[in-house]
Amino acid sequence: MLDEPLQRLVLENLTTATLLLDSELRLAYMNPAAEILLATSGQRSYGHFISDLFSESPEALSSLRQAVEEAQPFAKREVALTSTQGHAQIVAYAVTPLRAGDKVMLLLEVLPRERLLRLIKEDNPLSKQETSKMLMRGLAHEIKNPLGGIRGAAQLLARELPDPQLKDYTEVIIEEADRLRNLVDRMLGSNKLPVLSMTNIHEVLERVASLVEAESQGRITLVRDYDPSIPETLMDREQMIQAVLNIVRNATQAIASCQDCPAWGCGRITLRTRTLRQFVIGHTRHRLVIHLSITDNGPGIPVDLQSTLFYPMVSGRPDGTGLGLAITQNIISQHQGLIECESQPGQTTFSIYLPLEQ
Repeated sequence: MLDEPLQRLVLENLTTATLLLDSELRLAYMNPAAEILLATSGQRSYGHFISDLFSESPEALSSLRQAVEEAQPFAKREVALTSTQGHAQIVAYAVTPLRAGDKVMLLLEVLPRERLLRLIKEDNPLSKQETSKMLMRGLAHEIKNPLGGIRGAAQLLARELPDPQLKDYTEVIIEEADRLRNLVDRMLGSNKLPVLSMTNIHEVLERVASLVEAESQGRITLVRDYDPSIPETLMDREQMIQAVLNIVRNATQAIASCQDCPAWGCGRITLRTRTLRQFVIGHTRHRLVIHLSITDNGPGIPVDLQSTLFYPMVSGRPDGTGLGLAITQNIISQHQGLIECESQPGQTTFSIYLPLEQ
């Protein structure tokens, strides 16, 4: 039998939002996951009626009262929950009556649907990235081996040619073989491990901002929306600058290439930082992560490219190499982070999540 402190420790570390209501449907307890879900503090909310925490329909309140009277559990799916701050989300919840002496209390377990969808959404690109890497490594091996043979044969041929002018042709073969080898290496990404040091994320963003402002010559407005309380964390400063710069440069090029869209002449890119608590990346739950979002008001990313956006050689521009975002994802993955993208005409947002405790 667990003692009371250990029971409370278990409740406070559950990732499922858990609330306890008394027989009058007033809050008696909520765990930290519920505080995050409802964006409120349990200490300030104790004793409040459930409708003070989030909007409930008359039918839902009737079901809760019936659960108290009849001590019957029930569950609901696809329920719209709106917090007092106006944040709406779709959840599923289960209600379990608990008898405490002569009174019945209700245990509510709330699971946001978006959390399950998010885990699926995260797993898909992560598994695709691993599959892509395996394919690229195999392809690189098959390409680089014959390239080495072609280059070596061209060098031997150059030594045997009687006419020095014919060596121009062998030089072309050697240079093109080298170019293809370098392209394959770039597609694979760097195998170099990050050189981690304590770095402030805003130093990275300000470096990127200064470069982009100089390149755009005032045609793009950069908006900074920083959370100054974010502490330093371990990261490779140069790699992170490269990762963020790839995204911001893509945004400036998308805005500049769309002279017919409203963003032309008033292009805007917003760099925003916040912290998130109890955030899951892959299969690891982190107590605190940095949420960096990069939003532009350009034409948006074509729908047919959004699912393969981080694959090598995928680009929406005729002159694009399709390597920038693949390199960015590789850098973020090496920092145990996550990158996502949501895009529609007039608003494209890249979200980067980095653990503050690695």
